[in-house]
Amino acid sequence: MSLFGKNNTPLSEPYRLQRHIKQALAAKAPSGLDVEIAYQIVKRVFNPRVAGAQNIPKEPCLFVGNHSLFALDGAIIRPLFLKELQRFPRAMGDKFLFSIQRVADILVKHGIVMGHPEVCSALMDDRQDLLLFPGGAYESVKPKSKLYELQWKERYGFVKLAATHGYTIMPFGLVGPDDFYGHLMEGQDLPDSALGKLLAHIGLLNDNTRSDIVPPIPIGSLGTPLPKPQRCYLGFGEPINLSRHKGKALPKKTLLSVRAQVAQQIDTQLAELLLIREQDKGKDSLLRRLLTL
Repeated sequence: MSLFGKNNTPLSEPYRLQRHIKQALAAKAPSGLDVEIAYQIVKRVFNPRVAGAQNIPKEPCLFVGNHSLFALDGAIIRPLFLKELQRFPRAMGDKFLFSIQRVADILVKHGIVMGHPEVCSALMDDRQDLLLFPGGAYESVKPKSKLYELQWKERYGFVKLAATHGYTIMPFGLVGPDDFYGHLMEGQDLPDSALGKLLAHIGLLNDNTRSDIVPPIPIGSLGTPLPKPQRCYLGFGEPINLSRHKGKALPKKTLLSVRAQVAQQIDTQLAELLLIREQDKGKDSLLRRLLTL
């Protein structure tokens, strides 16, 4: 079974799923030198700016935002959540990340869990913060023409779960990581390219490969593999409290309405943050400007 195959279903066995849930519930907020080092790197290299933190309620939230290229957003917002916001949201990851048990154990220990309804429900029952990118892997490999645009398809299951558990959805937007790398070639063009044919020849790309996780070919700072040190901006919108719906099965029309409200909040944050970034460009050092060309 291919790691990126359409038929890859890790945790399909009940005992593995229950083990994963137990591990997720037992995970504690990380602290110590590694967290401090990660935080200092993010602060010094990407100089993040956080807006709207006062909007975050004290009760547990389902943080919902836009996914960035190659899911690099996690490396930016995790230290900010831990150090500045004093929150430890459990990030819901794509199923292929949990295909290898040893890797899955490491991820869940650090608060990254599989985006599975039963896992999400267990964490909500335990009143934990959660972090979700509804666009999933599809949004993290989007083409350059779709930067900072939500790619959610028809997904609204996260609204259903939040409503059932009476959770508050906390929308946020993140600007910066989508620009860490340029695109030498888009993912949808890869299968027909010479590189794509080579990958197919050696068995890494075939008809069973999930099209939603074929990434673009990236180019980093000054043509190197290193990410461009783009300044990052994290903005929180208005919380959407669904406590009045707790225990109720909402009709699809209501679920879609709430989803649209969440998406609108995120789009508003992205538009405002992109404007702030444009206004801040003149404040960047000459070195940052050169490295982000």
